[in-house]
Amino acid sequence: MTLVDHKGPMLLPDTAYDMWARGELDDFVHAPESSRVEVIGGTVVVTPPPSLEHNAIIGDITYALAFAHAGRADFPWRADQGTGLSLVGVGEGFIPDLMVLDQEVYLAARRSRVRTLVPDQVELVVEVTSSSNAGNDRRPTEKRRTDNKWNGYAAAEIPYYLLIDRSPKVMQSILYSIPDQGSAAYLHEESWDFGQTVKLPEPFDMDIDTTEWKSWDN
Repeated sequence: MTLVDHKGPMLLPDTAYDMWARGELDDFVHAPESSRVEVIGGTVVVTPPPSLEHNAIIGDITYALAFAHAGRADFPWRADQGTGLSLVGVGEGFIPDLMVLDQEVYLAARRSRVRTLVPDQVELVVEVTSSSNAGNDRRPTEKRRTDNKWNGYAAAEIPYYLLIDRSPKVMQSILYSIPDQGSAAYLHEESWDFGQTVKLPEPFDMDIDTTEWKSWDN
């Protein structure tokens, strides 16, 4: 049995992760329609549907991937939006805003009709912050030591994590790389202010236009 905090204490009949992995957790917590139900740091987290501006940024990244795919015969990357990512060894269940996979891996998963993906299949994850849940996506600060998505992605050895931080105090795209499983941390980062072109390195070698990206207060 697992006790979690979801509008007050709630007793689950199994671990939150195991229920999430079986597709049972959403119904148990009675989440509003279109909400995301995730297991972050061992806690059930329910996130409301994203805003248009949030989705527009994901759309811009998807468009950049499609443009690169159309212009380069050797560009192997495909985007997935909305599928769960099961961090089996970590015991977490995330729903990234976007995942980027090799085309052959993507097609194999599609043909197998998998319900969730696993870290070995994913080369890049993308998260766009919102005012209500930005702490779940960012590198933890000294004041926040609990594990979050940044730690989870690193512990699962996702090679690249692109964080689009829409806070008016930040307004940056931050690419984390070189995940260290032992410390559950990324060892390298590169950033671009909103308005600058994000230049993803090899193996992607592609640009993302951020001209229209704004903070969540605008």
